[in-house]
Amino acid sequence: QVHLVESGGRLVQAGDSLRLSCTDSGITLSNYPMGWFRQAPGQERQFVSACNSNGSRTNYADSVKGRFIISRDNARNMVYLQMNSLKPDDTAVYYCATGPADSGDLYYSGAQWYDYWGRGTQVTVSS
Repeated sequence: QVHLVESGGRLVQAGDSLRLSCTDSGITLSNYPMGWFRQAPGQERQFVSACNSNGSRTNYADSVKGRFIISRDNARNMVYLQMNSLKPDDTAVYYCATGPADSGDLYYSGAQWYDYWGRGTQVTVSS
């Protein structure tokens, strides 16, 4: 049974860094491409970053490119989102999600491709 759990979100100041983590106790994440999305109050959920099942291929939204880094440690069943140079506009609930199993080198930026989602972790960036 899938049970994605995000952690690491908190209140930080602009310019700070944070690392979010995502894990699951019921499935082996190495079988799945993974994605990070975020949703700010009153806004739609938006794509942040994605990677293929072994982390060799990555993709980023333009708004975070050069500041955020997605990575994964399949031995630990973990996926990370390193967020640097945080801005107030990065304030949102951040979600990790699993893409279709056995996707090989593929990763996905569209939310419609993702089957399972965590409950999210709140990131608040003060100015």
